[in-house]
Amino acid sequence: MCIKPEELFIRNEKWAKKKLEEDSEYFTRLSEIQRPNYLWIGCSDSRVPANEIVGMDPGELFVHRNVANVVPHSDANCLAVIQYAVEVLGVEHISVTGHYGCGGIRAALGDKDHGQIDNWLANIKDVLRNNYAEIEAIPDENDKVDRLCELNVIQQVRNVAKTSIIQKAWRNKKNVTIHGWIYGLTDGRMRDLKVDITGNDQIHPAYRINS
Repeated sequence: MCIKPEELFIRNEKWAKKKLEEDSEYFTRLSEIQRPNYLWIGCSDSRVPANEIVGMDPGELFVHRNVANVVPHSDANCLAVIQYAVEVLGVEHISVTGHYGCGGIRAALGDKDHGQIDNWLANIKDVLRNNYAEIEAIPDENDKVDRLCELNVIQQVRNVAKTSIIQKAWRNKKNVTIHGWIYGLTDGRMRDLKVDITGNDQIHPAYRINS
């Protein structure tokens, strides 16, 4: 069923009214301050609503989303979000959160022409190339996708850590931890891939910026 644009405004009005009935100061408080302690870098997939799946209200989670939760060093948008989150909002946790069954990951595994998006998917194909033997050894196609989803998260965690923004924060003794998590569409559960990075000493020497 296709929802018409005007229906969204009707739904918004009902939602806002319900919020005020529950808490008359809800929007007043929300408009006055933003103090999230988490930056969520996630996939644009509409089935993965960041705040909702971790039970947080608006204002508690700073969110950046793109196709397949990629952190390229040439993406000024993503870098601006990271800088604002760390230097202005003072977040202490950055989570790269992927999800199983990701369409972007599945597309990167194939060889079909997808037009412009293939330039973006090249970031994922780099991850595939670096783990090609492992992925090719997996017999089931869906399992291949899910493993590449995990490996992509791990690589993007490293990419966040390698940015000059994060390295500067660590040099200035800011407490910033980068996490790699993944979400299951079929069960609604989050999984910790246990690849936390907390300082410059966990980065390959080739990428370290010391002053």
